[in-house]
Amino acid sequence: MIRNIRITLFAVTLALICIGVVMIYSASSIYALDRYKDSLFFVKRHICFLLFGMLLAFLAMVSDYRKFSRYSKPLLLVCLFLLLLVLVPGLGREVSGARRWFRFKLISFQPSELANLALIAYIADFIARKDNLLRSFWKGFFPPMAAMGCMVVLILAQPDLGTVVALAATVLIMLFVAGTRVSYLLSLFLASIPALYLLIFRVPYRKMRILAFLNPWADPRGTGFQIIQSQVALGSGSFFGVGLGHSKQKLFYLPAAHTDFIFSIMGEELGLIGTVGVVLLFMVFILQGVKIIKNSPDKFSYFFSLGLVSLLCIRALINIGVSCGLLPTKGLPLPFISYGGSSLIFDIVAVGILMNIARTGEYP
Repeated sequence: MIRNIRITLFAVTLALICIGVVMIYSASSIYALDRYKDSLFFVKRHICFLLFGMLLAFLAMVSDYRKFSRYSKPLLLVCLFLLLLVLVPGLGREVSGARRWFRFKLISFQPSELANLALIAYIADFIARKDNLLRSFWKGFFPPMAAMGCMVVLILAQPDLGTVVALAATVLIMLFVAGTRVSYLLSLFLASIPALYLLIFRVPYRKMRILAFLNPWADPRGTGFQIIQSQVALGSGSFFGVGLGHSKQKLFYLPAAHTDFIFSIMGEELGLIGTVGVVLLFMVFILQGVKIIKNSPDKFSYFFSLGLVSLLCIRALINIGVSCGLLPTKGLPLPFISYGGSSLIFDIVAVGILMNIARTGEYP
């Protein structure tokens, strides 16, 4: 049974990756040809990231995943240091006002992606070691919140609210399932409302995003442009789509067509059938992930796999919600499908870890 789960998880992941390669070429070829004189520019880079991610996933699959438990604290400290380092001018690369990347010639590295993995591993290890203290505020709830708080502050400084929302939601899911008092979680949520208000409505570009989400036609050529063009793309696809490669919105109408809004181009070219097919693949992926969680051989692997599956699920949900105009723009890629370096590598490594846990559950 577990072997079938691993095979299904691998097949679904491979299908999503293949769809991603095809859609990245379709969505980016004209833009890449215009800017870099090479229609395959983004596809070639994406495949390089993909191969590197597969290598790391293979290592994660054949190694002892319990090493993440043993080294979770040092890994967390290293990630906090990298998140601090990326904010230093001259070291971190700034793109569109955000300083989130280290740049090494042709390679970019986003430390927040590694930080996601490190924090999930730390929280899972903490729960496994101190599950009997989780109902205590100072000994069971405060330590993971302090670790998450430090990471959240550094990621917000980049700034990157989308990653913070997805990561915080994942950690809270892990603690809720572990048995943390609901009153603690509700208190944290209520206490975070003023902070969210300041982060959104006191920061001009975020405030404009919220207003554009509520009424994109109030500024159709400005802040509402991206949402409108995304909805035009999805609406133009109708049921069967306009045909692979025949999108009009990718012709410099829809920004970030091969990254954050690749789902919209997919809807235009492949129609409702294509988008529903991708959603179904993600649902099958989540179902296999839940089965792996249920069959985990120990408490650490249970919560580690729960965190990985939850984060991938939340990121996919946010990306699709943004593309459909159901959520404000967040800037999160669609797992396995969007063009990206660090995010794609994290997604594939997460699958390698899940398959490792599933294999260990089969042969404890």
